[in-house]
Amino acid sequence: MARTLSNMLPLGTIAPKFTLFDTVSETHKSLEELKGPKGTLIFFICNHCPFVIHINPELAQIGLDYQAKGISLIGISSNDVENYPQDSPKLMKQKAKEAGYTFPYLYDESQDVAKAYDAACTPDFFLFNTNLQLVYRGQLDDSRPGNDIPLTGQDLRNAMDCLLAGRDVPAHQKPSIGCNIKWKN
Repeated sequence: MARTLSNMLPLGTIAPKFTLFDTVSETHKSLEELKGPKGTLIFFICNHCPFVIHINPELAQIGLDYQAKGISLIGISSNDVENYPQDSPKLMKQKAKEAGYTFPYLYDESQDVAKAYDAACTPDFFLFNTNLQLVYRGQLDDSRPGNDIPLTGQDLRNAMDCLLAGRDVPAHQKPSIGCNIKWKN
């Protein structure tokens, strides 16, 4: 299993706008309509990555915990489905249901959104404030498949708690690690 680090987009970057197909509602959704009143967490995931499969229980719980507090969650898959058919939109909808996602799971067919966010791996997390300025990019926590560290979401939860409390998010942020995004040839 490849270990690709996130690229760590510069803090303060404004979230690139997008409109993508939501595999859950089967409608197109824009960042403008999905952004949260207190913040927006955009993350790049996919169905088959062992790193994403490992964090799915915590990801679903974060959705339940933080959407109610005003932070919108938006999952995006940008993988090449021609070479990785297990990441197709139909199977994305199924995965969202199985994993208990309470947030949109968008399909970035052109891969333009992943490129705009400089996303590199799955999972790759980007937390934006109410002005859609990047305040956190990095890992969920130190847990990885097979390392026996409990899954807590500690790093990401701390960033979201700081955002909600009006405190600065700590500038020291560890990159996420996961499978590389499956780019089209």
